[in-house]
Amino acid sequence: MTQTHDALLDVAQLLADAARTAILPHFRSTALTADNKLDGGYDPVTVADRASEQAMREILADLRPDDAILGEEFGATEGTSGLTWVLDPIDGTRGFVSGTPTWGVLIAVGGVAGPEIGIIDQPYIGERFIGTPEGAWVDGPRGRVPLKTRAFRPLSQATVFTTFPEVGTPAEAAAFADVAGRARLTRYGMDCYAYALVAAGQVDLVIEAGLNAYDVQGPIAVIQAAGGIVTDWQGGPAHNGGRVLAAANAQIHAEALAILAKHP
Repeated sequence: MTQTHDALLDVAQLLADAARTAILPHFRSTALTADNKLDGGYDPVTVADRASEQAMREILADLRPDDAILGEEFGATEGTSGLTWVLDPIDGTRGFVSGTPTWGVLIAVGGVAGPEIGIIDQPYIGERFIGTPEGAWVDGPRGRVPLKTRAFRPLSQATVFTTFPEVGTPAEAAAFADVAGRARLTRYGMDCYAYALVAAGQVDLVIEAGLNAYDVQGPIAVIQAAGGIVTDWQGGPAHNGGRVLAAANAQIHAEALAILAKHP
């Protein structure tokens, strides 16, 4: 990697380490409680979410004070370097408070065009999925393993993931159902871990709506570095969130995109 990318990855790894340390004492703790950020719904936030993001921000303030930060819990901090760190301290807090190990820490850094380096970290399992301009890999229980997305298989043989069965609006749910109804297998509820599985060559598609930048920038960098494609539902950039289509390869991406495009 270039010296710049090496330096940024070193910092990203420190952030992921700090987030693990902050989060793990709270996972599956019987003392854990959650506040609800929504009226008329349920969007939990815990002390672990806040501690994770605060730990990462403290490192950035020390090592990268000129960079901007966008985080889920503490918002945006302006910078002057042209780089922004995009942080989701726990993606999948509903899973976290339920004790499932499918949540993760999402870290990305890049400019206005999108992320250059990204991490999907699952602290409890001990898997860290990393994407850089020079390649992608996972560090985990089996050591370091290169990441490579799946080769093309038609949608009729594909596995499709989304987090919520309702996906988003009724129209967005109908669009997802049109794709999923043609697939071999549809699975729900995996949060950011579904994107990691695309990069690892286990899943063909992830289709979601209503995302924020911090939900998707880390996964974008990892999947693209592993050979996949991530766009919005019109084939445009997805790094600002919204409707997201993550695909293992160009062919399955085109097949899903053509179906989504039929829906307003």
